[in-house]
Amino acid sequence: MPVLVAAPDKFRGTATAGQVAAAMARGATRSGWSAIRSPLSDGGEGLLDVCRRPGDRVETTEVTGPLGQPVVAPWLRGGDRAVIEMARASGLTLAGGPDANRPMEATTRGTGQLLVAAARSLTDSGRLPASGEVASGAGSCPTIIVGLGGSATTDGGLGALTCIEESGGLGRVELVAACDVSVGFLDAARLFAPQKGASRQQVAELTDRLGRLADQYQQRFGTDVRDIPGAGAAGGLGGALAALGGSLRLGYRLVADLVGLGRSLEHAQLVVTGEGALDATSFDGKVVGGVLGDASALGIPSLVIVGRATTEADEAARAYGARMVSLSDRFGQDRALHDTLACVEMAAAESLDWFGIT
Repeated sequence: MPVLVAAPDKFRGTATAGQVAAAMARGATRSGWSAIRSPLSDGGEGLLDVCRRPGDRVETTEVTGPLGQPVVAPWLRGGDRAVIEMARASGLTLAGGPDANRPMEATTRGTGQLLVAAARSLTDSGRLPASGEVASGAGSCPTIIVGLGGSATTDGGLGALTCIEESGGLGRVELVAACDVSVGFLDAARLFAPQKGASRQQVAELTDRLGRLADQYQQRFGTDVRDIPGAGAAGGLGGALAALGGSLRLGYRLVADLVGLGRSLEHAQLVVTGEGALDATSFDGKVVGGVLGDASALGIPSLVIVGRATTEADEAARAYGARMVSLSDRFGQDRALHDTLACVEMAAAESLDWFGIT
């Protein structure tokens, strides 16, 4: 029986990555295949879902939302590891989207509060080492994984950093940030603040503010965040975490390692991935591009199932030799949006014959 690895991202607004992977697996079973489910995230929304292990607990902490309102934010706690999503505390959705956001005021303070809660749960300690650095010895201390996607903020992480220091620090933890972009610290406002509601004038002001913060971080912590790939993730929160001694990793690769995607691919005759809306950015450190790259390197054929796709995205997928199904094209936009999982299952079942694998 041929084996398929179902390794999708979420379909934002309609289905989680886990739900989509299960639908792909059902379609595979209907066509006589075996399926391994490996739902993924690039560090944005959905990180908690895909990183949850047996025995992990979902904790909640009331924190300050991006515009100052109280927010009850969930996070994962299990063994010597905690996982948080900054979007659950400081996300653009919590701010009401770009039209309701106040980009000059939006703060990462709530993310700092989540980090403090997670660190205290793991270590029963609240004191940061005198150097201001988070412990980084491999395997020597508990780990906090922070997903940096989906932010409302361009505060350079100052809100989170201030909260951490006011609370006495994080203690002896290893801090690992999952970045969904590799953008530099000073480019965060120019590239992403307009998507968070910033005007042209506000983008210029935010860029100036990031420059001043970069100087402050270098003076205080000895870290030049300007030169660190991913430091601009979440509006510069990546840079603040790097200044504290945290490590920044490409979110897709970090999550793929955590869930053992490489081991699953060793058994695969086909890989199926996908997301809700595929565009050119989906191939820049995101799940679909990462999966297609890994599959191509191993000589494994691949299928992409998406809600909809731009022409550029379709061409990019074809460059990897992948086949693609757009649910909107196949079933119509209304059904694709409102009966997504049934459409994914049917698309998977119908498409497997294309590959001639028995």
